[in-house]
Amino acid sequence: MLLKELLKNIDVIQTDGSSDIEIRGVTYDSRKALPGYLFVCIDGFATDGHLFAQQAVDNGATALVVEKDVSIVGEVTIIKVPDTREALAAISAEWFGHPSKNMTLIGITGTKGKTTTTYMVRSILEKAGNTVGLIGTVANCIGNEKIPARRTTPESYDLQEMFEKMRDKGADTIVMEVSSQGLKLHRVSSCDFDIGVFTNFSKDHIGGFEHPDMEDYFNSKKKLFRLCKKGIVNIDSPQGEIIAKEAECEIYTFGIEKEADVKAKNIITHSDSVEFDCITPWFTEKIKVSVPGLFSVYNAMAAISVCGLLGVPSQAVKDGLVNVQIPGRAEIVPTPGKPYTVMIDYAHTPDSLENILSTVKGFVKGRLISVFGCGGDRDKSKRPVMGEISGRIADFTIITSDNPRTEVPSAILADIEAGIKRTDGKYTVIEDRTEAIRYAMNYAQKDDIIVLAGKGHETYQIFKDKTIHYDEREIIANILREG
Repeated sequence: MLLKELLKNIDVIQTDGSSDIEIRGVTYDSRKALPGYLFVCIDGFATDGHLFAQQAVDNGATALVVEKDVSIVGEVTIIKVPDTREALAAISAEWFGHPSKNMTLIGITGTKGKTTTTYMVRSILEKAGNTVGLIGTVANCIGNEKIPARRTTPESYDLQEMFEKMRDKGADTIVMEVSSQGLKLHRVSSCDFDIGVFTNFSKDHIGGFEHPDMEDYFNSKKKLFRLCKKGIVNIDSPQGEIIAKEAECEIYTFGIEKEADVKAKNIITHSDSVEFDCITPWFTEKIKVSVPGLFSVYNAMAAISVCGLLGVPSQAVKDGLVNVQIPGRAEIVPTPGKPYTVMIDYAHTPDSLENILSTVKGFVKGRLISVFGCGGDRDKSKRPVMGEISGRIADFTIITSDNPRTEVPSAILADIEAGIKRTDGKYTVIEDRTEAIRYAMNYAQKDDIIVLAGKGHETYQIFKDKTIHYDEREIIANILREG
């Protein structure tokens, strides 16, 4: 493909060299540059691609896209643009032939519920006979094929490449999680979204390499509704009302408390599921979802709204939700022969921790044992809040490590402990997460439920100097084998 064709949807500030050259490949990693390649210099969190522009040229790259001035030895075309991330998105979509235009693309954003809602949408659509690609936090899937996910929303080039692969494998629909970072950093720019969904909004992803404040976080979320043809919002959320007013697309709403296009009434929560009557513009049905809790009702309504807009029959909606399984979300881990239950959940924010603990507290016959920590290099203000929540709701709390990253684990635990001390909740502190889980399992009695919060689907633990394999399902199985 000619360079000028790749650049036709880009705001170019300056071109140094010819754009009438054949491009044989596109990359944003200088190590992958080959003869005839276009190298896009991305200023990333860890390093700046502009520093490796010469390396890319030495490897054979014949064109560069930059947003900063670079000094290069060798014959190369240099294209200067205002934002190389935005340029990479447009170039990648062009390179792969705009695959999202050939499929129905559904994007789901929000602080919580993205993963659960994508799995619900996929489950319903597959019951309706669609071939669905899924992109998100847990994994990227097409049919039964799974590709491990490195980040919630892939870099724009990788995303467009994935779209192409899913299209070639016969996918007619893609449902994907759209993170605030994905929106802010233009990873989903040039994607042709048919439907965008807003689940909810609460404090998360503030500080470090994420968002400087809540305004920036929310403004990033809102960008999805400038990219999609139709939008679906949780109208019970104050931010949902704002999005509904400011969106540049047709908006549909769902909710429990306020008037909405899709409403849930007569909600009944069980220990392993939730039932409700769902009133929509397309049908009225009694729905059962195999994940308990009020938050599951909201996630299900979001999924129902998507599928209603796509004309999915109500029976496929019911069938898709009744047995849906979401890895690491209210997931019961087998403990054969034990009189207690162990549940793992990805809850890692104050709201999500309160949701899962309150839900379990509502049906537990014995005691609720909470085991959780907080990630390092993330918003510190939520730590005491989460400690206070667990102390208030759980019968016993074990404060432990999550992903400490570059922080000292004991300092994180002390922040959490400051919050739990404001309650009358019983607790202990065990820094080693495996020892904390072992303690909880030894402490548990008949009819108790242990909630291991924070890791969920994750199969790793991040420390300052290493990342280790860490799957709580395996940890539990090993402890059971020890007797």
